[in-house]
Amino acid sequence: MTPTREMLRRDAAYDRWGEAHVNGQLGAAAERMLEEELGTGEPLPPVPLDAVRIAPGAPIPEAVVAAAGGEDALSTDDEDRIRHSGGKGYPDLIRMRRGTVECAPDAVLAPPDAEHVAAVLAACAEAGVAVVPFGGGTSVVGGVEPVRGPFERLVALDLTALRNAIVDPVSMTAHLGPGLRGPEAEAALNSEGFTLGHFPQSYRYATIGGYAATRSAGQASSGYGRFDAVATAIELTAPAGPIRTLQTPHTAAGPSLRELVLGSEGTLGVITDVTVRVRPVPERKLYEGWFAPSFPDGIEIARSLAQGGALPDVVRLSDRDETRVSLAMSGLEGAKRRALETYLRLRGRRYASSGCMLIVGWEGEREDAERRREISRRVLRSGGAVPLGGSPGSSWEHGRYEGPHLRDLLIDRGILVETLETSHVYGRLDELYAAVRSALADGMSAGGGRGIVMCHVSHVYRDGASLYFTFLTAARAGAEIEQWRGLKAAACEAIVGAGGTITHHHAVGRDHAPYMRSEIGELGIDTLLAAKERLDPAGIMNPGKLLG
Repeated sequence: MTPTREMLRRDAAYDRWGEAHVNGQLGAAAERMLEEELGTGEPLPPVPLDAVRIAPGAPIPEAVVAAAGGEDALSTDDEDRIRHSGGKGYPDLIRMRRGTVECAPDAVLAPPDAEHVAAVLAACAEAGVAVVPFGGGTSVVGGVEPVRGPFERLVALDLTALRNAIVDPVSMTAHLGPGLRGPEAEAALNSEGFTLGHFPQSYRYATIGGYAATRSAGQASSGYGRFDAVATAIELTAPAGPIRTLQTPHTAAGPSLRELVLGSEGTLGVITDVTVRVRPVPERKLYEGWFAPSFPDGIEIARSLAQGGALPDVVRLSDRDETRVSLAMSGLEGAKRRALETYLRLRGRRYASSGCMLIVGWEGEREDAERRREISRRVLRSGGAVPLGGSPGSSWEHGRYEGPHLRDLLIDRGILVETLETSHVYGRLDELYAAVRSALADGMSAGGGRGIVMCHVSHVYRDGASLYFTFLTAARAGAEIEQWRGLKAAACEAIVGAGGTITHHHAVGRDHAPYMRSEIGELGIDTLLAAKERLDPAGIMNPGKLLG
């Protein structure tokens, strides 16, 4: 069935993360902190959708429309074009709030099945129409920006209709359509007694196809694995034809084409089917809060957990700045705040002055989850962490998807807020952390502003860990995107200089494409270009992303 317009607009908001799940207030403690540390920014409220202006779309060739399924699969409505004109990165949101969308697709096509996707790509290649595959639209790195490249016409290819879910309970695998959103996939799996266990912060809106196209990592990936680790087979529909990898637990048959497709970000073709490993729905979920003596101590604890076989399914370690900002944002005031401070002082001055919040969690069969928790607790205590009980863990669980909504509230108040992530081996993690913090702090200071740089570890491995930075500063009214671009470039150059990856899980998109040569080298770029030239000889697929 061809998607209805309502299906194309499953995200209720066009100018922010999505339908708000938090109230519109930051709280008194958070407001005071922002005023004291950042000053006052010029508020940037959203404009009404009907005030957003876009240029008229170019006509789409009749052969392309017919290949998609006819007029029922085509939308040239301004609202649909606006909703498909970018992702949810800071520049995307600023453009929407200012009503200055410079580029939008000429039309939105929503083919009803994979066969029509193949027909659309063939027709677009023949007619010279650029194609941007579009799932949940949650990219924060320009991954779905409608960059035309050398083409005069561009369509957003909405995959909403591709939402099948077929579970094989014997093999504990599932075929999932790329248009399924995170909650939809989980509901389908839960009804059969299984879970994917993949819960990125974009979970409410991101799609299975997006997970695969960006090599996504979820908040419980320490236990369940990143998406590329749970995806066992994949189908790519390219302009040149289909690629379908064999569904098998392992193969030694040459370089992995599955790995080539995973992370390809729509530049090679459209991911039209994904086979994943699933697990039984956990009987028990246990989340706790701990306080590490310092950020370096916390990283050492995380390393011990990973290398000692005691790693929880969820590990999130905040540095000192993120810890104090998180406590302010949480609204912890009065007697509860004093009780926490007293508790930490009684355990040593360092906990009160440099202590860092650590959230850990275990999921699975009841006895196994509790057994693993006890093993992890011994490592936590031996590393100097002190327990805070289940309340911080419960608060994290219930607010685990709210970060982007808080970002919206900050932008409302004229605060530039952005995130970026990287990873490195333990032996160089401190170097990477210091380099990025310094680059961001220097960049904000050079611009005449004050700022806050926060960081947390959210994915832990035996050999290293991720670093996820968030930075805040008062936005320069009217020049927000230029300000953002300077800070982003400074941080990226610091990452490259310290030998870290340019992205751990946000993907490359358009924002990180200039740094891919540092990541994989000139010959590596040429190798990917050769694959693109074979699969997409007309170069219509998602121009400007991944390879620039």
